[in-house]
Amino acid sequence: MNIVSTMLYEAPCGELLLGCHDGKICLCDWTGGRRHAAALDRLSGLLGVQFRDGRADVLEEATRQLDGYFSRSRHAFDLPLAMYGTPFQLKVWSGLASIPYGRTVSYGDFAAYLGIPSSVRAVANANASNPLSIILPCHRVIGSDGSLTGYGGGIAVKRFLLDLEHLPERTMD
Repeated sequence: MNIVSTMLYEAPCGELLLGCHDGKICLCDWTGGRRHAAALDRLSGLLGVQFRDGRADVLEEATRQLDGYFSRSRHAFDLPLAMYGTPFQLKVWSGLASIPYGRTVSYGDFAAYLGIPSSVRAVANANASNPLSIILPCHRVIGSDGSLTGYGGGIAVKRFLLDLEHLPERTMD
């Protein structure tokens, strides 16, 4: 049986479960989030893994980089990632990394950026299934009217993260 090593990270706005598989981060998920169990089930089903508390160098590095993000000294992450999902989900999740720190984009604009403007709802669903919160900044995707629509960690956590980044405007370069 494959193992995903996990550890908890206490963020200023909630608790994250970090996980790694084969030396790569595969999970950074809010433990109190409404989709947490689904994220674990998806990884378990796709990889046939069990989750076990444990230490790993890549988990320690992830905690250092998260500490930097929350102290505002880090604006991007440089971690080896393992993303497991459908080709469509992988396209959406990879696109999240291109949303700059301190910026937001609407779901519609994000779908257009990805080259699939008629797939706004599918992009939103894939965004909601992102297993790498913060690292792949799904919190930077908002409603077309500027509203803070759904977030795995909850709207209060999304607001905290956006406030942390001092968002000056709602655009994506």
